[in-house]
Amino acid sequence: MFDLTIIGGGVLGAFHAYHALNSGLKVALVEKGNRPQGATIRNFGQVIPSGMNARWQSYGRESLAIYNDIMGKIDLTVRKQGTVYLASDAEEMQLIEELHSINVSRGYTADLVSKQNCLKKYSGLRADYIEGGLFFPEELTVEPRVMIYRLLDYMVNELSLTYYPSTTVIACENNGSVITTTSACGKNLKSDKVILCNGSEFKTLYPSVFNKSGMEISKLQMMQTKPQPKSYHLPGSILTGGSIRRYEAFQECPSYGPIKRKEANDTLEKKWGVHILFKQAMDGSVIIGDSHQYADARNSEELGFDLDMDIDQFMLQKAKEIINLPTYKIAYRWYGTYAQCKNGELYKKTIDENIHIVTGIGGKGMTGSPAYAKENIEKLFNL
Repeated sequence: MFDLTIIGGGVLGAFHAYHALNSGLKVALVEKGNRPQGATIRNFGQVIPSGMNARWQSYGRESLAIYNDIMGKIDLTVRKQGTVYLASDAEEMQLIEELHSINVSRGYTADLVSKQNCLKKYSGLRADYIEGGLFFPEELTVEPRVMIYRLLDYMVNELSLTYYPSTTVIACENNGSVITTTSACGKNLKSDKVILCNGSEFKTLYPSVFNKSGMEISKLQMMQTKPQPKSYHLPGSILTGGSIRRYEAFQECPSYGPIKRKEANDTLEKKWGVHILFKQAMDGSVIIGDSHQYADARNSEELGFDLDMDIDQFMLQKAKEIINLPTYKIAYRWYGTYAQCKNGELYKKTIDENIHIVTGIGGKGMTGSPAYAKENIEKLFNL
């Protein structure tokens, strides 16, 4: 008998388990794959509260502290190298100056960086692109394909997590005071509460609720270069003009609306939702992305299963206009998909009192999950 069963071992489910275990609860975590294979490992690994609106920035800032605390116990590949937004024109400079003022008023450290200092710090940055930057020194990068596995192993070995990988849930029933979670292999787990953090199992277990959820699926294409020469170093998360014109945080800037209304709507950036990001991985390679294509969650198959090479080539072209990397030879190309709510929040619904659906966190997962999960566990268990 468990206090809590969590369905889905990605970042949102894993951090719910982490905080529940730290609160003294007995927890079972069920993951349909041998290990998580979804959006949690198919992203940039950026922990960037600076890109979020006021509500989610608050979660993100607390998440920074949670990651740093865990790093005192286990190496999660977390690196404190900061995030920079690189402005390419006068409009983007205006937006980063306004965002700087907003963050100063919130007590969140942010530094405006001159064009010359950007060119000094970011090797290969093109002088004909950059006008100036906004740097957030507290922000983190992680290796997503390593971090989640190390966190799960730590919880199993040190926090007494009961972990069921390769286990697909086919039913979840409230039998009065006990919730029974049944898997395809016939395993029955009994617990006081269940938290469902996996979109695909949400669709399987509660199809009518899923179809009314209003969520959408975003498909993102990314790529990774071969390792750069050992002498080349690109620190932290590098976000560029398209990110400035796209991210939620900038929508709070006074000039955002007028600037967006002047933008052309028939560009390939708009068609494919492209904004260029760079992050150097620990092996020296550079991850480049990304694009955004959307479909209603009920019809996610419309996004297809293929990589669109026209999108990849367009991203490479744009990346080369920003930073001259020593090599742009590509070692890997992939796409990730994640569910998100159209209103920018995550999806929450309670079924049968003690079965809680929490999913659709979208691109905020790596940054917002640690703190949001902590708050949610405290509320659900009156801690």
